[in-house]
Formats: sequence, structure tokens, C-alpha cells
Amino acid sequence: MLQIGESELFINNRGAVYHLNLIPEEIADTIITVGDPNRVKNVSQYFDQIFHTSSHREFITHTGRIGTKNITVLSTGIGTDNIDIVLNELDALANIDLVERKERKERKSLNIIRLGTSGTIQEYIPVDSFVVSTHAIGMDNLMHFYPFVNTDEEREISRAFSAHTHLQGNLSTPYVFGASAFMLAKFASNYQAGITVSCPGFFGPQGRVLRAGLSMPNLIDELSRFSLGNHRVLNLEMETSGIYGMSKILGHQSISISLIIANRIRNVFSSNIEVMMDKLIKQTLENISH
Repeated sequence: MLQIGESELFINNRGAVYHLNLIPEEIADTIITVGDPNRVKNVSQYFDQIFHTSSHREFITHTGRIGTKNITVLSTGIGTDNIDIVLNELDALANIDLVERKERKERKSLNIIRLGTSGTIQEYIPVDSFVVSTHAIGMDNLMHFYPFVNTDEEREISRAFSAHTHLQGNLSTPYVFGASAFMLAKFASNYQAGITVSCPGFFGPQGRVLRAGLSMPNLIDELSRFSLGNHRVLNLEMETSGIYGMSKILGHQSISISLIIANRIRNVFSSNIEVMMDKLIKQTLENISH
């Protein structure tokens, strides 16, 4: 196996990957990701024991256990550019010998669960509800920098979505990845399930108008009307497409679960975010521990 160069994978003085500042022994095989660094402690407060805590930039990590199950919760910050860092460094911790700088012979698959907030573009979905992403459509360009092969279903959704939205040529071509079938079976039964669109920004890329105006003023309407069989776009956020795409090409199992804090069609916003996020966290941890 070829040795990975120092400029390709940064290792700090204590032998940890640079951005996450973690060594392999400091993560579990089951990892919850949250965007907000302050939300890490909201998850780990329910651990029976915490083995490790660390903080570097926006990346805060707590690893511990519930019962006999080891769990890591890690903040990613916002956007698929951060997801590129987090997923690659998590995979390096799992599958690269950081001393020899070579891939390990035996591959490890991590279970990655994103818990985040999101806005729905379907009128019938109330705020304070939970949505599981069966697929993620990336409106950013992250995954176009990696070679990947889509399933037939992913290709069909991609073609139909591009034809429906008539996206302008100067925008990135959308890409599509599905959730892990294993993780969907474990988490999707109790929640709304559908397509999530991951956007490369919060305001213009999600159709919000402040002072700058929009090049695509009808984007939200177009997205809300998209359907292919039973598939509909339910919500918008900024990370899931990168998590699903990077997990697929690196061999990890991932699922994204969102608390709906805004309904963009009805123009309403949740007043109960902390309570409902706490409920989602406890339900997710109970599911993991069992």
C-alpha cells in the first residue's frame, strides 16, 4: 500500500488528525453529528459515562457510553465543506494507520447519524416534527470532486429533479445519494420520510429574500412541487448530501434526522426548539442503545 504524504493528511504533535484533533481510540463506531458545537453537551449529558472530550475550532467531540454501547457525538459546523473535513478525518481514524500512513488491511464501517434542524417546504408538515432523509440532493458541488457511481434509483431521481427545476447553467449540477438501507430500517418508521435538499448557503440558496434579491425567485415553489413516484422534497438544510455522498464512497452507514423548526410555505417558526431537540436526542439515543 502506498504511503500517504504529510501534506495530504495532517497529523499533529500528539499523533491526532489535524482538524478534529482525535486519535483512533477517542472515537466510537457509532457517531452522532450535530452542526452546533453547543449541542454536543446536550447529547452527551445522557451518556452513562464520558471517556473523552476535546475541542478544536468548531469541532467538539465527546465519546462515552450508554449501557454497553460506546457512542461519539461530534459537532461539524455548517455546510458540506465542513462535512468534507469531518468525514474524511473520521474515515482516516477508522481505516488509516496514522503512524505508517497507510490504509489498514481490514476496513471498518462507521454508523453516522446526523441530528440537525431544518425547514420544510411542504405545507402539511408541521413545525416541531421530525423528518428522516431517504435521499439527499446536493445543490453544492462537493461530490463532483470525487468519483462515484449512483444506483439506478439515484440516477432516476437526479434526472427527474434536473428536468423539473430547470436549474441555470452557471449553477452546480445537482447530485443525489440515498441513505443507508440499514439505518433507514432502524430509524425511519416513526418519522416523516422523504428527500432532503442540501444547499450551499442559508439565504439566497434557500430562496430567502433580504436585500440582495434572488436569481431564482421561484426556487422554493419548484422544489416543493417536485415528485417522482412516492419521492418528494420535504426539507432544506446544508449538510446531508455531503454526509450521504462521503459515507457511500468511503463505505460507512449514514442517516440524517431533522427537527423541523420552520415551515417555509406557511411562514411559521418554532417556539419550542430546545424542548423538541431534546426529545429527538433522547429518542435517537434510545434507538441506538437498543
